[in-house]
This record gives sequence, C-alpha cells and structure tokens, in this order.
Amino acid sequence: MEEEYEEAVMQLKRQVEDERMTPDDAINLLNNTLNGFVKMAAVQRDRVKSLLYQSGVLDHCISLLTLDPPSLQGNWSAAATLASLTSSCCVGVELSGLSETFHTVFLPSVVDSLLSLASQLARRTQPVCLFRKVMDSVSWILQAHTQLTMQVLSSAHYELIQGCDATIALLCVQMWIDTCIASSDYLSRLCDDSILLLLNEAVSQLAVTSDTAVGGASVRLILHMSSQLPLQTLLCKFKGLNSLLDKDWRGRGFDQEVHQLITLIQSCENTSSVECVRAACVIQAAWRAYLTRRRLKILNRIVSMLQQSFRARKKRQQQHSAAQQWEEELNFQMCMQRQQARTKFHQKQRQLLQFLPPDQVQLYLQECEHRAAVLIQSAWRGFLVRRRLDFQLRTVTRMQTQQQAARTLQKAEHHFVQKRCAADVLDGRCCWIGQKGLTDSQRSVWKTRVEEYIRLHPSIGVSREQCEHLHVDVQWRLQALLQQRMQHMREHQKLESLLAHTDTQLDLLKESLPLSDVKEADIERFLSPCVTVAAQGRDAHNARLQDHKLPWWRTLDSMTAGPAHMKDMWDKTDSK
Repeated sequence: MEEEYEEAVMQLKRQVEDERMTPDDAINLLNNTLNGFVKMAAVQRDRVKSLLYQSGVLDHCISLLTLDPPSLQGNWSAAATLASLTSSCCVGVELSGLSETFHTVFLPSVVDSLLSLASQLARRTQPVCLFRKVMDSVSWILQAHTQLTMQVLSSAHYELIQGCDATIALLCVQMWIDTCIASSDYLSRLCDDSILLLLNEAVSQLAVTSDTAVGGASVRLILHMSSQLPLQTLLCKFKGLNSLLDKDWRGRGFDQEVHQLITLIQSCENTSSVECVRAACVIQAAWRAYLTRRRLKILNRIVSMLQQSFRARKKRQQQHSAAQQWEEELNFQMCMQRQQARTKFHQKQRQLLQFLPPDQVQLYLQECEHRAAVLIQSAWRGFLVRRRLDFQLRTVTRMQTQQQAARTLQKAEHHFVQKRCAADVLDGRCCWIGQKGLTDSQRSVWKTRVEEYIRLHPSIGVSREQCEHLHVDVQWRLQALLQQRMQHMREHQKLESLLAHTDTQLDLLKESLPLSDVKEADIERFLSPCVTVAAQGRDAHNARLQDHKLPWWRTLDSMTAGPAHMKDMWDKTDSK
C-alpha cells in the first residue's frame, strides 16, 4: 500500500515538473490530487504528507503561490484552494531526520507565500471569501506551529494587508480570535515578544480604525488574551489606552466589553506606586524642560542652516538640470543638423549620379573613395603631427625647467661658497699672530728681488692697444651672435604661428556648415587672410560665374569631358 502512495506522489511530481504544463494546469492538477490525499484516513494521510514534503511537491506548491498576478491569469479561486490544501499538508507531517529543516526553512517559506497571496487578494477586487480562505489556512498552520506567529506579525505582506479597508482588517483580527479559541494552549505557547506584538496589533487597530466591527473585535481579542495570560505589565506600556477607549469606543454597541477592558487597565495602573509615578513625572518634566531650553537655543541657528542648505541644494539642482537640458538640446540639434546635412549630401550625390553616363559611374565612385581616403589620411597625419608637436613642446618645457632649476642651484651654491670663503678670510685675519708690516730694510731687499726676477723673466704678453682691439672685436662678434639668435627666434615664432593658424583654419573648415546652409553673416569665416589665396579664389569664382553665363551649347563639352585625370585615363585606353 505504501509503495502505491509513493508511486502516486512521484507521478504527481513528474507531471508538475513537466515544462509543457502551464501554471493554471499545474494548480488544477495539484488541487485535484491533494484533495484526494487529504480525504484519506488519518494514518495514511500523515504518511502521504511526509512523502509530499520529501519529494518536493509542496515546494512546487509554494512556487505556484508566489507567482506574479499576470502568471495566474485571474485564477484566484484555484490559488486560494491550493493555499488551503498546502496548509493542510503542512500539519501532521511525520519526519525523522529533516525536522529542523522543515521547521526553520520550509514552514517560514509556506507562511510567506500564503501572506503574499493574501496581500494580492486584499489589494484586488476579489471576493472576500477567497481572502478569508487564505487567512484560515494561515490560522491552521499557526495552531500547529506556534513559533511562526512572530514571522506573521512582522511580515511585510501582513503590513500591506493591514493598510487595506476595514473589511480586511476585521478578517485579520477575527483570524487571531479564532486561532486563540480553536487552540486553548496557543497563547501559553507564545513567547513574550510574540504576545507583545499580538497585543500591539490589537491596540493599533483601536487607535487607527473607526469601524465599529473592527474595534469590537480588537477589544474582544484583548479580553480573551487577558483571560488566558497575565497582561498587567504589558497593558501598562500602552499609556492612554483607557482614555482612548472611554472617548472613542463608548456607545458603539459593546459598552460592557469596553467597560471591562477599562477596569482591567485601571487595575493595572493602580498597582504601581504613587511615589514611582510622581518621581517619574518629576524626572520627565526636568528632562523635557532641559530639552526644550536647549532646543530653543539652537532652533534659530538650525532653521537658518536648514533653509540655507535647502536653498543652495535646490539652486544646484536647478542649475544642473538646466545645464543638462541645454546640453541635451544642443546635442540633439547638432545630431539633427548632421543628419540633415548627410541626407542633403546623399540626395545631391544621387542627383549628380543621374546626369553621368553609365560608363562613368564606377570611375566617379572610385574618385569619391580616393578623396575620402585622402581626407582620412590627412586628418590622421594632422593628429599625429599635433601630438608630436605637443610632446616636443612638453619635452622642451621640461628641459628648460630643469636647466632653470640647475642654474638656480648652482647660483645658490656659488653664493654659499663665496660666503664661506669670505668668512674663512675674516677668521684668518682675526686669528693672525705676527708682524703687522715690513721694515725699510726688508722692503728694499724684496724690491731688489722683484726687479731681478722681472729682469730675468720678461713678459711675453701683448700690449694694451692690442688688448683693447681684441676686446672690441669680441664685443662685436658677441653682438652679431645675439642678433642672429634673435632673428632665428623670430623666424621660429613666425613658423609656429603659421602652423597654429593653419590648424585653426583646417578645424574651422572641417566643422563648418555646407555651402548650401551658409548665410551672409558666415561668409567672413571662409575668407582667407592670405592675399595670394584670396586672389586665386576670387579668380576661380569669377571664372565659374563666366561659365554659368555661357549658352547651353557651349557647356556640352565641359559636361561630357569629366575630370582631367579621367580624360587622360580614357585617352590612354583608346591608344591601347
């Protein structure tokens, strides 16, 4: 019998894992099969549930419940039924070595998928019965596995459910009441954090909603919890709950329950000591007064700083957005102009090709390719030359900087050495011990020796006139060298200026608009400052005007002649 169950479960797994099966078919198949398994006897049902978990069929159920709404294609009723059957299969599972994984990994994923489906149903215009069915599934799992209460209350999907209308909130509160009533030891098995979260859920419903049904259900939930657990210490944490109940929830049809809850809260408050309350009030008053004084001192400064920073940030954002918008518009206009120019150029080229004879089309296209290649090569060579000149300029600048630094260091070293020598001479004079001068007899002896030495060793130098002539010659040559160096520098500067002017003119010609789009104000940009070039351009323009004035029969030769190099090529071909 057990082998038959295993075979049925494995067959179901193979059918679900089939890639050709759509999500709707898989949900319907799982609903029909799991419904049959749930209706079995208790012993057989528990064994089948274990087989479903171990084989991974329940994992497929979770994946189907977490599908996007477009994937479900509006089959919400089948999804709610699958959620109910999945929760039923998760209760009473018999496990031996996989119990830890089942409780810590699998069950939280089941609860998350059920809450995800419930949040989707709550946010859509689906029948409330489907949402109630899914929440009953959650309640059924919580009754068997109390440790999941903390996950349900702190889930993001449950927060989305709480933000829906009053009907959904009422169903949620009623779900907790039914869970507590169905399992008498449910609250006793909860930890303190879970009890506090559940109590906070009920109190928040009282504070947020104004619906009578939701408020009555929340009050009944708190009373039911207080009947099973000592909530005196927890209720004391919700300050102002009794005044809220007295002010907003009296006269709503459940005054007896409200009065009972208020009495319970007041009894909890009276248990605390009056001295403790008074001491707490004094401490709080002192602390709040201190905070208020400190806040008042720095309030104006903080407000001004906030305003200044906010205005500066807003101004930066506006400037950034304006600059970005301007840049985008400029780029768009440039792209449009380029596209229009390219389109006009192709149209004009297509029109010119229509006038050419068939045998000249290929030659014309080859000429265009040759011109394009020449233009690309010239641009690339210009780029290489500019980069080489830039590198040479940086090298020369670096060498000049190094030379200047070396000269500065040498000058400082020379000054330092001269100062040291002068200091040594002064120190030597101060420390000199001996005769201060020569006597007359000694002076006559030394003079005799000097004259004798001059007589024996006559001077072989030039005369004073020759020295002066040599000095003048050297000065003249030095001046000529300096003038020649200045002339070379001026020629080099002139060459560099001409190269820079040529590069500028080339860049202007490359970035200029087509002649068809040029206006009168842009004509000066195309005028050359060179007189020779301007004269040649003027002569060519006049010749072109004269050609346009000729009669049509005079222009037939020029139209059929073609370019000069093509004509030479045709002549060579004819000669061969």
